[in-house]
Amino acid sequence: MKKIEIYTDGSCLRNPGFGGWAYILSYNGYKKEACGAQENTTNNRMELKALIEALKALKEPCEISLFTDSELLVKSVNEWIFKWVRTNFKDKKNVDLWQEYLRLSKKHKIKAFWLKAHNGHEENERCDFLARSEALKLQKSTEKR
Repeated sequence: MKKIEIYTDGSCLRNPGFGGWAYILSYNGYKKEACGAQENTTNNRMELKALIEALKALKEPCEISLFTDSELLVKSVNEWIFKWVRTNFKDKKNVDLWQEYLRLSKKHKIKAFWLKAHNGHEENERCDFLARSEALKLQKSTEKR
């Protein structure tokens, strides 16, 4: 099983508002990045969307080290999701995205790690820049309509 690193970030100009997500996949010196945006979303949805999109990019089962500045995402992936499944996501937000995460994550081994935001970590800073840029780009494009 390949060991890879995934770096993610989500951004939201208002909460809710224009949001952006970004990820970087890192394997054996190779890096792939992607980003996108959505209207009327939240920061937490964008954090999770970044992870989902990263998982979609993987072609085979992997051992994943996930790095994010979202403590909520780290605790959700490492601990809370198992209880949520047992309680059928009772009183939880973003159930649609968590169910998609579960479907995509089944074939992988994932361990999440927290990074302090805006602390000079290269991949975290890059994801932050990409996510925010996508949200701003979407906001500007809708203002022109």
